[in-house]
Amino acid sequence: MSKKVAVVILNFNTREFLEKFLPSVCKTSYPNTEIIIADNASSDDSVQFVKDNYPLVKIILLEKNYGFTGGYNRALKQVNADYYVLLNSDVEVDPNWIEPMVNLMESNPSIAAIQPKLLALQQNDTFEYAGASGGYIDRFGFPFCRGRIFDHLEKDQNQYNDNKKVFWASGAALFIDAELYHKLGGLDEDFFAHMEEIDLCWRLQNAGHEIWICPDSIVYHLGGGTLQKTNPRKTYYNFRNGLILLLKNLPSNKVFSVIAFRIILDHIAALRFLMQGKWGDFKAIVSAHRHFILKYKYWKTKRVVHDGNQAYFGEEVYKGSIVWAHFKRKVKTFSGLGMK
Repeated sequence: MSKKVAVVILNFNTREFLEKFLPSVCKTSYPNTEIIIADNASSDDSVQFVKDNYPLVKIILLEKNYGFTGGYNRALKQVNADYYVLLNSDVEVDPNWIEPMVNLMESNPSIAAIQPKLLALQQNDTFEYAGASGGYIDRFGFPFCRGRIFDHLEKDQNQYNDNKKVFWASGAALFIDAELYHKLGGLDEDFFAHMEEIDLCWRLQNAGHEIWICPDSIVYHLGGGTLQKTNPRKTYYNFRNGLILLLKNLPSNKVFSVIAFRIILDHIAALRFLMQGKWGDFKAIVSAHRHFILKYKYWKTKRVVHDGNQAYFGEEVYKGSIVWAHFKRKVKTFSGLGMK
């Protein structure tokens, strides 16, 4: 019998997304698929809409808005499947998007999580910001993708169409082994939103597993459905969570030097925002650093570094600075970095 896959869409007041994108998910061709809406206590009529129009879709009601991390952790405790797909509500899928990921997962017991190729819904010949064709980080923990460096998005010309080990898989469409998800404690709820999937993928690698991209599976992501890229709240989470990510997962002999240099780079970013008149983003970085430092001892208790941790030294980590490469050397494409 085929492995059971549960596609779980976390919803919070996104009736318009469900109305537009749920039909494509319901046309998924993989036979052993369960589609579930996990609702973070929405105040709109999205739950009633699903009940009225998609009676076969299961609904999990949460008593309040637990955010992305808390919502999924609580919902997935109620879901029985071999594999989960954490799917954003603003994603359109091809009917056969599940099969390639199941086949890849089954072919390699080391794989714990997979990401499909993410293309922009409104410009579907272009990679999408949230994950493109697989996620990477540089030596200071800054994330980027095959197909996306900072805000520069490449056209998809099949240049990144190979199944490949990557560093992180996008939370917009994360295919993951259900048993391992729970064994590692799921998403870190202290992140609330943003970079939590990178943390989970890094922890999976620290535990000896691998993360892959499967470009034969294609999904189309609208993006910006939770917080816009220019929202200071997102800036806060990205900068605070970036430091937590490093403290939790870096090898012990790299923690101090990497975080110290990362803070310097963050200060430069803050000054850049200030010079651009983006006062809200400047204050967000200041708050992010302050809250990281005030709770440093707490964040440090979350470190779980395994003896076999080689993820940070692998080919999926750019050994230079992506900030320097992009803004100073003007590198705009993943292939321009010289990575394999």
